Amino acid sequence: MNKKTLVNGMLLVLALLLVVGMAYQFTPAIGNLMGSGGSSSKSGTPALKVNGSTITVEELDAMKRGNPILSSTDGGVLEDDFKTYMVAQQVQQKLLVEAASDVKVSRDDVNAEITKIREANDLTDNQKYQDALQQAGISDAELREQVKQQLAVQRKVEALKAAVPAATEAEAKFYYDQNKELFQNDARIVGRWIVVKDAKKAAELLKQARGGADFAQLASANSEQNKDRGGALGPIENGKPKPVTAVTLPTEVANAAFALEQGGLTDVVTTGGKSYIVKVEEYLAPTTKPFAEAKADAVKAVDEQKKNQATEEWFDKLRDGAKVEVVDPAWKTEDPVVATVAGKNILYSEIISQVVNNQQVAGLLQQVPAEQAAGLVNGMLKPGLVTQTINAYATPVLVKRLNLAITGTRQEQVAALSAYGARNVQVTDADIEAYYQQNKAQFETAASATIAEASFKTQAAAEAFRSSWNGQGDFVQAASKAGGTVSERGEVTGGGETLSAELNAAAFDQPGRNVGAGTLSPVTKSGERFSVLYVTDLKPKTTEPLSAVRSEIRAQVLASKQAEAGQRFIDTQVATLKPVNNLQKILDAQAKRVAAAAPKKPAATEEKDGAAGTATPEGSTDAPAAEGGEAAPPAQE
Repeated sequence: MNKKTLVNGMLLVLALLLVVGMAYQFTPAIGNLMGSGGSSSKSGTPALKVNGSTITVEELDAMKRGNPILSSTDGGVLEDDFKTYMVAQQVQQKLLVEAASDVKVSRDDVNAEITKIREANDLTDNQKYQDALQQAGISDAELREQVKQQLAVQRKVEALKAAVPAATEAEAKFYYDQNKELFQNDARIVGRWIVVKDAKKAAELLKQARGGADFAQLASANSEQNKDRGGALGPIENGKPKPVTAVTLPTEVANAAFALEQGGLTDVVTTGGKSYIVKVEEYLAPTTKPFAEAKADAVKAVDEQKKNQATEEWFDKLRDGAKVEVVDPAWKTEDPVVATVAGKNILYSEIISQVVNNQQVAGLLQQVPAEQAAGLVNGMLKPGLVTQTINAYATPVLVKRLNLAITGTRQEQVAALSAYGARNVQVTDADIEAYYQQNKAQFETAASATIAEASFKTQAAAEAFRSSWNGQGDFVQAASKAGGTVSERGEVTGGGETLSAELNAAAFDQPGRNVGAGTLSPVTKSGERFSVLYVTDLKPKTTEPLSAVRSEIRAQVLASKQAEAGQRFIDTQVATLKPVNNLQKILDAQAKRVAAAAPKKPAATEEKDGAAGTATPEGSTDAPAAEGGEAAPPAQE
């Protein structure tokens, strides 16, 4: 293993340790704070102080180097954003560590965690371990200090969660009522099957069953499984097979059988070297468990949400009470209030955090220049994120106002409030029919066939060959002998790119063609040549009937209608709180700062570049005022 691999492995494990060790599942808002890199060393060049604790330039630089998104820009709007993000994340990390400073962590605890790191990375050899530390730019003492801090924060959070009161029955019942889809029994079927090894025999048995033969008798006489009970899928009870769930059948067989909600026979399904036919006698749709049966799971879910909420509120207090002092002017950043709702200020860094952690932004930065990416992020992504964040901060206030037993983090409460707003949504047969008609292509299986193409220079030559070949002998040899150029296309899917549009139509859109038989297409012009197709093993296009996909459509339509109704409800409720959105003011001020701080270009270059969109300089202390005249203070003073 080379040193580069060791370093990468070490850094990965450190990141995992910082995330998992902190038990960050409690809230997305704090999820990445400790995984942002940096050293616990007190040495280095001071950049900022948080409640007296120093953040060094080296820590900030290491954080930038360790994150491909943060290190992807050099100047402009996004670098200004990323700088604000780094400072905010480091500040929050310091707050967590400070808050857990009263938690005792023994040397043995730290040693145990270090041992796990070394064993997981094949670093039990002392020299390998020292080499990895040196390459990562961290000492053993610094690593141990980081581990100690993470364990302390983890235990602080665990103690905080342990003190949260258990869910009440009212809270559990409300959760159950709003999430009944989480408490459903699986769908079941009552049925029988025939299982044989010979696919041809299975096809003949299916023909007999469709012709009216008694399925149980066919199964008793032919099936390799359950023949002693007439192929019944479940044990016989009171003369009738017991229902079974999908997991009792091979996946492909279950998919075919459980699609028959109106009952009936499946086609022959071949999988695992065997062929199956299932007769569904009765389909039993999923049912919701009664609350008494689901109560324990509902209580557990609400307990976890209440713990998440307590942790988020605890961290909000830490952040609100932070005193940040800028030591190095180069690390002074702007973090104004981007929005205000229900008396809560939302800082711009919270929006930037969501930008940095958006996977689409990472892909965007790899495809387009940073200036262009900034325009897209500012114009398309940030406005939506601000609206979502306003909704999140407003929701706890709305929950109290509506007197709802909703708990959890802000995001969890948004989801619950949306479900409450959509609680009366219904799906009608007309909705299902309309969806099916508008999206029929979604339920189609394209035609396919094995195709050989013979092309000729002239239409006359192609017509002569088509008229003369009687289907006897080898098509390739006959076409070649007639002067054609032959291409064996193999198995072709209708509408695909293997054939031109004209040849696709000639192969698959001819009426009256025998399925499976070898047939010749009409002479068809394709480009500058004239082709004749020999089509065998034709399987026509099929469309699943509405009866087979009704439940699937119902679920899709219901989810869509619920999402729309829930969002409308939240938007209406949030509007009553009259939120203030300062995003555009902040972006305008940021553009001026970035332009002022950017190195001056020669006049000719500036004319070529033109307006570069919304850029952002660093170092300005001007913070835009919120609507209504309220000043939007920067996070660092």
